[in-house]
Amino acid sequence: MRLSVLSLSVAALALAGCSTVRDTLSEPDPNPGPCPNALALYDAHRLVEIHGENPVFSNVGFTGEILNIASNCRYTDRNASPIEMEMAVRLAFGRGPAAQGQTKTYDLFVAVTRTDRAVIDRQVFPITVTFEPGEERVEVIEEFPSIELPRVSPTTSGVNYEVLLGFELTDEQIEFNRSGLRFRVRAGQDD
Repeated sequence: MRLSVLSLSVAALALAGCSTVRDTLSEPDPNPGPCPNALALYDAHRLVEIHGENPVFSNVGFTGEILNIASNCRYTDRNASPIEMEMAVRLAFGRGPAAQGQTKTYDLFVAVTRTDRAVIDRQVFPITVTFEPGEERVEVIEEFPSIELPRVSPTTSGVNYEVLLGFELTDEQIEFNRSGLRFRVRAGQDD
């Protein structure tokens, strides 16, 4: 019995598009269109501080990485009102051998764009992480409960938008990301 209730819930979510099951059942019309894509920019999805000239593990300070993004949206009516979107981001932060201090504030940007076009809105959110003594890795989930995507007309669909995330980086950090080099705190070490 439990499996069939779960299967029914999964099927209802799949049919609902971006609405919750409860929203779909209580509204006369389901979402008139799909949700925008929410994704991390490859060049900005991780941050690695390098102290010193050489990009070696002993020179790694604080690190950050976007692990996963989940989003949900809702079309409030058919009269060109904004698409309302919620988003949650799972992030991992590390403290390497060259990190200075126990606390680091990371700046994460969220940008709303027309698909493959110009940025409509961009905001930066500071995320402060404190590492306990001896702690080298911390995972957090940041929630963005109210993102509005403007619609020009009632027929403007969420597929016309993207929500992009990334860390605010220096030119050197962007080049490091593009190089393909990777450092993760505790990578390759035994527990």
